[in-house]
Amino acid sequence: MTSRHVPSPSRRTVVRAAAATAAAVPVLAASATTAASASASASSEAAAAPAPAFLHGVASGDPLPDGVLLWTRVTPEPGAEPGSGRGADTPVRWEIAEDREFTAIAASGTTHASAASDHTVKADVRGLRPATSYYFRFTASGGGGGTTGVRSPVGRTRTAPATGANVAGVRFGVVSCANWEAGWFSAYRHLAARADLDAVLHLGDYLYEYAAGGYPTQGAALREHRPSHEILNLADYRLRHGTYKTDTDLQALHAAHPVIAIWDDHEFANDAWSGGAQNHTPGAEGVWERRVAAAKQAYFEWMPVRASTEGTVYRRLRFGKLADLHLLDLRSFRSEQASIGSGSVDDPERTVTGRAQLDWLKAGLAGSDAVWKLVGTSVMISPVAFGALPAHLLKPLAGLLGLPKEGLAVNVDQWDGYTDDRRELIAHLRERGISDTVFLTGDIHMAWANEVPVRAATYPLSPPAATEFVVTSVTSDNLDDILKVAPQTVSLVAAAAVRAANRHVKWVDMDSHGYGVLDVTAERSQMDYYVLSDKTAKDSTSSWARSYRTRRGTQRVERADRPVR
Repeated sequence: MTSRHVPSPSRRTVVRAAAATAAAVPVLAASATTAASASASASSEAAAAPAPAFLHGVASGDPLPDGVLLWTRVTPEPGAEPGSGRGADTPVRWEIAEDREFTAIAASGTTHASAASDHTVKADVRGLRPATSYYFRFTASGGGGGTTGVRSPVGRTRTAPATGANVAGVRFGVVSCANWEAGWFSAYRHLAARADLDAVLHLGDYLYEYAAGGYPTQGAALREHRPSHEILNLADYRLRHGTYKTDTDLQALHAAHPVIAIWDDHEFANDAWSGGAQNHTPGAEGVWERRVAAAKQAYFEWMPVRASTEGTVYRRLRFGKLADLHLLDLRSFRSEQASIGSGSVDDPERTVTGRAQLDWLKAGLAGSDAVWKLVGTSVMISPVAFGALPAHLLKPLAGLLGLPKEGLAVNVDQWDGYTDDRRELIAHLRERGISDTVFLTGDIHMAWANEVPVRAATYPLSPPAATEFVVTSVTSDNLDDILKVAPQTVSLVAAAAVRAANRHVKWVDMDSHGYGVLDVTAERSQMDYYVLSDKTAKDSTSSWARSYRTRRGTQRVERADRPVR
């Protein structure tokens, strides 16, 4: 790879802007330390395992009132690692029951794990009871087939409430941005241990595409990516997915709860758009459309996700009359990111959603009879402005953080770079009287609680149209990692500066890693924010940090004094 592919801290525009804001204040902080630890090689596991074997766990996803999608991957022979194409077709039986002992099978079936799907298996099960917990498992037959064979671990899943049911509450874990090299996936372990979740919502950057050691640049990688080079073709994306699913905490999460996932850019390449990406060089790295096709194929093979008819991840799930969950794909149809300072962010011909998806979302919001309209969006919809830095600080910080010489006003990878789509959507909410819309967001490695203003410049004199809860990263670098300072030092001044310039931002945490728990009732939607003690420690503890809620009918965010549990 050329030096262009070694990413700098400027990979995340908002993070680098916040880092610049923080570095411009006279706050002293201690250097952060990074613990190094080696992970077991996935290839060694595959070589030592019997055949067939279940080395990548089990998973479920996209719960419906009468069904759920089940997933696993069979290693058909020693050394048949993901992307290798090795191994014969393997008969696989799946079973789902309401008890862990499988004394009363609710549904079962047989299929084959083949090289054509990288020996992954999916079963889209129907005929189940709504709002019911189930247990599932797979059995892979050896060479001769038959009913005996190797059994997978047992997973637990749960169906959604009936479409017309009056539901008292629904609760989701919420995560995003898990970089294998940057830390351990302790957030997943803590969510897996909770028995009170209906599902876990993953808002993107489930994996990262960079070469080993390429990202983060702030220190030595805790564990190295496989393959070691930047992933470009189908075999590469398959192996990267398979490597992530050897993580025991990630396996525990998938075995404990159904996961509802959307993708962001790193499932493809950094700052992806419909025709390319910041981290893709045409020619040297092949044709972008082929790379995208490979990434999408591997994603749908390896994730418990139903593809829409367009082969994307935008879709809608319902949880009784309480909540509709609208899930967006903000990479497949978007225009190229605008150049900072070009003024093209307001161009009505540019789009982040694409015309068809925006119309689909608007129709779904207008037609919803659910109390809450939840929107899973991979990038932040709330506007955020960062002013230019003082001249005496701009030059050194621009060199350190990759900032443009003219300073940074907006993050053009978010909805801020596509203001016409945002204007149209917010106008639709106001004109149609659509209330209680909550955007759920990941991407920027920080936690936020925002009111989405109709006009940010005159807020709070102008009204809010919706609310937004943004969760921080599982492991991916944020402000203190980039600046190598202690958490809650430099960032406190930077966060205050952001809030002063953006009065609709009620809270921002620029340092922590962790996850959210969204609890929805007829009266309010509340996000509880949990943080990890140390992302580089395998036994990292988790603690509640803050909670924010929006009460029905208000479109306002207020602080709650305790988590829901």
